[in-house]
Amino acid sequence: MDLTFHPLTEERWPDFVRLFGEQGVGGGCWCMGWRLPKRQYRSQKGERNKEAMRTLVAGGCVPGLLAYIGSEPVGWCAVAPREAYPALQRSPSRRAVDERPVWSISCVYVSRSQRRQHLSTELIKAAVAYVRAQGGPIVEGYPVPPKRKVASTNYAFTGFVSAFEQAGFKECLRRSKTRPIMRYQDDAPQPAVASGRAMHKVPAHKGPRAGAKPRGVRPR
Repeated sequence: MDLTFHPLTEERWPDFVRLFGEQGVGGGCWCMGWRLPKRQYRSQKGERNKEAMRTLVAGGCVPGLLAYIGSEPVGWCAVAPREAYPALQRSPSRRAVDERPVWSISCVYVSRSQRRQHLSTELIKAAVAYVRAQGGPIVEGYPVPPKRKVASTNYAFTGFVSAFEQAGFKECLRRSKTRPIMRYQDDAPQPAVASGRAMHKVPAHKGPRAGAKPRGVRPR
């Protein structure tokens, strides 16, 4: 399997849209849910969230990584400095653990055709490699355990606990029964980006930091 990972830049925007579909995954979220005030996010679900994300990317922000098999986009992992996600701090179960600088994985998405192949774990490993290339010492995730007798996985947009464990993350705090906070820290051994396959390096992004504020995005 020719699996590679690339930061989402303006030239890869069409691949992001192809992966998410014209309507956007999650009912028009476009991975803006953690970045905006709740009222604004809900009022602009759909096309305006898509426009907001595109404005971020066009301004030089790298909001995450795309996974490819060959030339086909098959997965997405949103990762940025925690301060890029104000909604995390508003969450009673996911607010900051301490004052150490942290990068957060806020979304893990895999296309239906590629699920149950451990691609989520590979995306998470790629995110760790990317954060390290930017000098980030800690990567945090906010996964959930699987729900019994629930076929849909829409509730698990932050990823499953097992995928983060397989990527080397450890639980560091739990304020809710079903919402642990997991961390990968710089004193842990660096994971291979692809287990059981050829290792793929994630290109370092030398533009503005991933937590850069969007330019020109205003509530409508």
